[in-house]
Amino acid sequence: MQRKIITTADGSKTIQIEDWNEQYHSVHGAIQEANHVYIKHGLLFFSSEMLTQQHAEVSILEIGFGTGLNALLTQLKAHELNLNVNYVGVEAFPISSEELAQLNYTSELKITSQNLHQLHACSWDETHQISDRFTLKKQQQFFKDISAENEFDIIYFDAFGARVQPELWTEGIFKIMHKALKQNGVLTTYAAIGKVRRTLMALGFEVERLEGPPGKRHMLRAIKR
Repeated sequence: MQRKIITTADGSKTIQIEDWNEQYHSVHGAIQEANHVYIKHGLLFFSSEMLTQQHAEVSILEIGFGTGLNALLTQLKAHELNLNVNYVGVEAFPISSEELAQLNYTSELKITSQNLHQLHACSWDETHQISDRFTLKKQQQFFKDISAENEFDIIYFDAFGARVQPELWTEGIFKIMHKALKQNGVLTTYAAIGKVRRTLMALGFEVERLEGPPGKRHMLRAIKR
């Protein structure tokens, strides 16, 4: 499939799959969307509302590692919060080194390019100590093959949209997510369609429909009770 780098509304770049007219991040702002959906309503929500003083470590599963933007922003925020983060990113089809070279997240965030390149350079299926507050394990596999059980505090569900990949938004996939989360764990996603919300509720999640990032009215956050 044809892929190209495009610039989104906040100046940050993303990858577009032309055949699908689908992007890795919102055309209304890649960094803005990631910060709103995954950092604000995922990491910050969990750390402020559900984290005890004795629990200074958070385990995160990202569904769709993609460009590494969500992992990069999480690493930066972990240091700001003095929070230890164990991060697992699942991706079946990693981006190319040529695509990575064209992404401008580090210049937009005014940090060294080494931060992002380090995330992509580390080997797959091994845990790497990226910094004193952040470990990363990248798993090259399909989402349906995830076998984790009661392992994660937060899931960033950032798969391609149901319009182009409906098989990633099924009851079966969300059963795997429910199983992977710890009790009171949080799943956050940019999606807000009724079918997804109803599926999450049917599986026992407590679901909130929240204000979406720029260009999108709503998003979903689900808590495993």
